[in-house]
Amino acid sequence: MNLDVGDRERLKKKILEAVAANPHLTAACDRCLKTDRWGGSVVLMVVDAALTSSGLNYFDLVVPRVRLFSERFVEGGAVASLQQLAQINVKDFLNLWRNERCWSVAKEVASALKNYGKSDREALRNWASKSVLQKWRLNPIGSIKGVGLVTYQYLRMMGGVDTVMPDRVVKRVLNKMLTECGFSPVRGDLEFIEEATSIAHEAGVRPIELCWMTWLQEGEGEKIRSSRDPEILLKI
Repeated sequence: MNLDVGDRERLKKKILEAVAANPHLTAACDRCLKTDRWGGSVVLMVVDAALTSSGLNYFDLVVPRVRLFSERFVEGGAVASLQQLAQINVKDFLNLWRNERCWSVAKEVASALKNYGKSDREALRNWASKSVLQKWRLNPIGSIKGVGLVTYQYLRMMGGVDTVMPDRVVKRVLNKMLTECGFSPVRGDLEFIEEATSIAHEAGVRPIELCWMTWLQEGEGEKIRSSRDPEILLKI
């Protein structure tokens, strides 16, 4: 994207102000890239990604279900590893989240990931480091029915890849910033990821920070600020 100096500076200023407005954003992104989310449980990261793929509200619906899954299954050791998650009967979990497709995604992702390392963390990080954005549909994870590019990117981020998810919120917020600075919005998903990455580097922030910033600017940040747990980003 060709930006003149004035427009480029305006866009940079908008991004830096939005990132700075969220005090826990950088630390939360650090934890994500270190595969430390959800107490370091890769099982919960996979369940999170699978439930998030439903498109429902993250903090209102996904986070409480992942926490409940942790309490019922992970903490007691019933589903504490990718190997165990890969062997679940999805029907046994419908009382927790009545979406069989999501549980099937979690199960199949776990089944594919467990082959990449001796430990769950090693497996996710090894897979992510070898994953290629442009060939995502040919990847063992990207080829799973129900895994779209957004879920693929989310898993890569939690596996240590500094990148962007092209979900509707990220695209809406960033494209609004672009148009406000006089540029055309970016529509295609792969093109959007590439442009967003370039814009983040230009602004002096990480792509993952640009991505998370958009979620916190588009409603989710207000929910965090008004919740009883304002530091929730550092706990999930």
